[in-house]
Amino acid sequence: RIAKNAQRQQPQTSCQLTRGPPRAHHRPHSYMGADAATVTPPRESMGGAKDEDLADGFSLGEVFGGSKAHSGYTYDDIIVLPGEIDFGVESVTLESKVTRKISLRTPFVSSPMDTVTEATMAIGMAQHGGLGIIHYNMPIEDQVAEVRKVKTYKNGFISDPVVLAPHNTLSDLDAVKEKYGHYGIPVTIDGRLHSKLVGIVTKRDVDFQEDRSVLVDSVMTKDVVTIQEPVTLAQANARLADCKKGKLPVVNADGELVSLISRTDLRKARDYPLSTVAASGSLLCGAAVGTRPNDRIRLAALVEAGVDVVVLDSSQGDSCFQKDMVRWIKSTYPLLQVIGGNVVTRQQAKHLIDAGVDGLRVGMGVGSICTTQVVCACGRPQASAVYAVASYANSRGVPVIADGGVGNTGHIIKALMLGASCVMMGSMLAGTDEAPGEYFFQDGVRLKRYRGMGSLEAMSQGSDKRYFASQAKVKVAQGVSGTVPDKGPLATYIPYLRQGIAHGFQDMGVRDLDEMTSRAASGAIRVELRSPAAQKEGGVHGLHNYVLRTHAQA
Repeated sequence: RIAKNAQRQQPQTSCQLTRGPPRAHHRPHSYMGADAATVTPPRESMGGAKDEDLADGFSLGEVFGGSKAHSGYTYDDIIVLPGEIDFGVESVTLESKVTRKISLRTPFVSSPMDTVTEATMAIGMAQHGGLGIIHYNMPIEDQVAEVRKVKTYKNGFISDPVVLAPHNTLSDLDAVKEKYGHYGIPVTIDGRLHSKLVGIVTKRDVDFQEDRSVLVDSVMTKDVVTIQEPVTLAQANARLADCKKGKLPVVNADGELVSLISRTDLRKARDYPLSTVAASGSLLCGAAVGTRPNDRIRLAALVEAGVDVVVLDSSQGDSCFQKDMVRWIKSTYPLLQVIGGNVVTRQQAKHLIDAGVDGLRVGMGVGSICTTQVVCACGRPQASAVYAVASYANSRGVPVIADGGVGNTGHIIKALMLGASCVMMGSMLAGTDEAPGEYFFQDGVRLKRYRGMGSLEAMSQGSDKRYFASQAKVKVAQGVSGTVPDKGPLATYIPYLRQGIAHGFQDMGVRDLDEMTSRAASGAIRVELRSPAAQKEGGVHGLHNYVLRTHAQA
């Protein structure tokens, strides 16, 4: 027994410790797989090690691009490792491209859903540097009217102002105030635009008038300060600043009302320096259409209204219908920018790029209200989809929009890091003041309704074309209807999102999207996969209760 114990206590030699050569550093697999635990043995000493020896984590190519990548990943499955900070957060810029020829100062696009984007949302998005895509779940004339509202809403001339006639009463003026929210209404001889201007009625003119049957003619200001066309926006703004009036009518040589400029537009130009505008000075506006033959009639009307970019809206974009539509649009309207989709694979992307699209939407079945993956068994986890499609599309100069699966600023940052140029948001914008619909209270929470375009409610309004189901006798829902909490106005919400993304860029050590793209491609940006426990650790935990204070409550 003593001899055996002595033998056990003898020190092992180095050859006895060696069990074969060190295993190579494996690329990561799913964190549920056995190989995920394989790591490089620690070095004897890191003194004097080269920079590449100090690199933690993995490149995007190692995570997503290897031949052994059998798992699809979502945004929550990955975490970005921090880089070196040598600049302030104010140095971060977020300018990006949404199509080959259209750039945005904020990489946000509002989704073409009937509970997300109509004219008010599109205007707000453009004012903050993004882009709104007006949905097509409405008659052609209604969608055209929404586009015109955006295109005529300049930080300058109001080309279709509300007009009254001298025989209108103060009750009529009150109705205008109730509907449009302002006074300062020009008065023409017959109450129509392009007629002789005879006065303007303002709040000061009617403040102490108790009899609302009084005619506008008896209270309006008749000595009106005007400016004659042709006139530039800068000249009109200078005149408005000099005369210190709230509204400045623009008239032609015959004294007929042509348009109106408001003092509030001066403030808009000051308050929204990031505004996305066309060469004409109007706000940029996009619109969605389907891929059926009658959608060509819709598109013609939208082009006439001045739409800047069209989105071909389909849950599965790699179809003969969409490719034929793309070719027809590029031959009929060669200057119109076309965004195709939705796609999730490189092969799908190739087909649409070959057809002529100027941008791609990526995502299938990943939206918070979408059930496509459950119902149809098709789709792809969004992080994997964005990386795969962007790695191909960017090589051909076509920007990618990450559509769906975005629930916070961290998701947005990861989408951009994976190669997307912009993100398209639905649920994140559905609770804002600018989204269609009214607020209501439920269990003490202020809410708005939000529904997927694949829900039966939306399909009944016409969105079934998006799912190739317009002729189907049985409608199969690929989405649900629900509610989202109040997020307040875009004026506070978008700056909050921008600032959160800027801080994320700073933590990663990149100043803009171009630098992020190049560093991600070179492997300088490192990521790791997160286990379920790591995801839990990365959120709020260990508290009995807590209050999440958002931008609206700050």
